[in-house]
Amino acid sequence: MREIPGAWRRAARGAGLLAADGTSVPTIFAEMSALATHTGAVNLGQGFPDEDGPAEVLEVARAAIAHGVNQYPPGRGMPDLLEAIAEHQHRFYGLQLDPHRNVLVTAGATEALAATLLALVDGPDDEVVVFEPYYDSYAACIALAGARLVPVPLRWPDFQPDIEDLRRAVTDRTRLILVNDPHNPTGAVFERDALEEIVRLAEQHDAVIVTDEVYEHLVFDAQHVPIATLPGAWERTLTISSAGKTFATTGWKIGWVSGPADLIQAVLAVKQFLTYVNGAPFQPAIAAGLRLPDSFFTGLAATLRDKRDLLGRGLRAAGFDVSTPRGSYFTVADAAPLGATDAAQFCRELPGRAGVVAIPLTAFVTGEHRGDYATLLRFAACKRTDVLEDAVTRLAALKS
Repeated sequence: MREIPGAWRRAARGAGLLAADGTSVPTIFAEMSALATHTGAVNLGQGFPDEDGPAEVLEVARAAIAHGVNQYPPGRGMPDLLEAIAEHQHRFYGLQLDPHRNVLVTAGATEALAATLLALVDGPDDEVVVFEPYYDSYAACIALAGARLVPVPLRWPDFQPDIEDLRRAVTDRTRLILVNDPHNPTGAVFERDALEEIVRLAEQHDAVIVTDEVYEHLVFDAQHVPIATLPGAWERTLTISSAGKTFATTGWKIGWVSGPADLIQAVLAVKQFLTYVNGAPFQPAIAAGLRLPDSFFTGLAATLRDKRDLLGRGLRAAGFDVSTPRGSYFTVADAAPLGATDAAQFCRELPGRAGVVAIPLTAFVTGEHRGDYATLLRFAACKRTDVLEDAVTRLAALKS
């Protein structure tokens, strides 16, 4: 059999999808989803909603399809969506963007991340600092770009960056500092002193800051603070977000990146050779979504806060220790009080014991820090309230 191409091997190994001998191994996500299907368990493993987004947004997409908006959109994105993104950044954060120079529409945040890393990283001498555990795409894209991933561990229970760890990680070899805030998989929202230190270190070492802010409207107890709004940050920061989490349209894959025109142009030069363009009828729909009234966005956060609290109470009642998330869909729980020593094995047994599926946090970790997360599980609260209530009832079996 012909050998697997090198670029694919680098990306897969970077994401932990290849064993040391090069053989393919199944991802824990696929394994847990298959277990949910096989056992009839409630799947709180994968982080996507089980409800549709706002009717106003869906109707604009239907109308666009019906009226022939089905061919290639402009390469940067439809002008109305570019303008809506710029309006959104000003409305919520006070940032002034030229929609036609400072914004680029992408095939979801994941493509924005891939195009950014491929555009700005220049091979094995470059390092990319990430906060661990991390969204698995980060490691794959960094490996594909041929750079070195440098992790800064986020530790139980608050998952805040340790400033000294951060200072040791960022050096003159650092090309990018990749920040996910609010954070997947931990639900952490970074404190301002950590954000300010990231900016200071980026200036000191001439690094670019790349932020993944897809959960920006799912912050529960404070206002989201984009790094780009901090003093000295704008000129070296690319801000990435998407529609999927805010409008429950994860399958539409409409994302964007905003920032200085020269950095956006570099990302566009790569992006045009990835998907080229995407999602023509969905772009006007997301433009409409971004212009929804404030009550939609505050209501979204309030609803997810209530679901967080419901899930957290159920996990504590079942015997877990729980880290209360300040943002995102996710809650991290420690299964050690229930006798767990291996989170992955505990997750494999959980559907049979309690009829619920979770994901081990070790799925988001590669390398030396894996042992720090050995008994931690991630649960997703982005499901209907009745589904979460069912899961909580099932989890109670762990105490019996």
